[in-house]
Amino acid sequence: MIPPLIVQQALDLGIHLIAITDHNATANIASVQKAAEGTKLAVLPGMELQTREDVHVLCLFDTLEQVNAWQGIVDATMPDVENDVDHFGEQFVVDETGDFVRREMRMLSTSSDLSMTEAFQAINKLGGWMVPAHVNRKTNGLLSILGFVPTDIAIDTLEISLHLSKEEAYQKYPQIRKFPLIQDGDVHLLGDFGGTNEFIVESISVNELRMAVHQQEGRKHRILG
Repeated sequence: MIPPLIVQQALDLGIHLIAITDHNATANIASVQKAAEGTKLAVLPGMELQTREDVHVLCLFDTLEQVNAWQGIVDATMPDVENDVDHFGEQFVVDETGDFVRREMRMLSTSSDLSMTEAFQAINKLGGWMVPAHVNRKTNGLLSILGFVPTDIAIDTLEISLHLSKEEAYQKYPQIRKFPLIQDGDVHLLGDFGGTNEFIVESISVNELRMAVHQQEGRKHRILG
């Protein structure tokens, strides 16, 4: 998607916060942030990591410095395999206007060699927030792959997919009842934008969002719809 169109679509829908979480990649985050400068849209840097277990996890950060450091860690654990364009499509890096900068030649649609535990520890050390993504999905979802939420790491929030309500998730997966839930937007096309989470926070930061999810110190979160 083209950065200015991402920004405009979000604003047209009344969305004031998005996170750029490309699969195992962060190269287009700065371009979207630049495209959003001077607007009311905040853009958090992040990644959707595919772990060694083939589980997708959201990795959210406050700064480009943090996410760039995280990318370096991930790069060192990715297989050195060239992208199959015919099968997976192009992997373009663009500037803030959407103009072509380069192709990412290494295949991103694969798993890192980082385990969930290793990823959690590294993200936490960098000051980020790891949230298992779309945990209910059969493909790359935590519950379908592992069948449980790991207890050796302090996971504090889970993400459910767009077409499952919080109440349905708790009923279908009683083992996750103790976890607060956020809902994914999983936007791959401009028409996918929905805006499913509402946060009441004092500022835009990973810590503020986490506090909101846990309903702490006046911060609040709810899933819309």
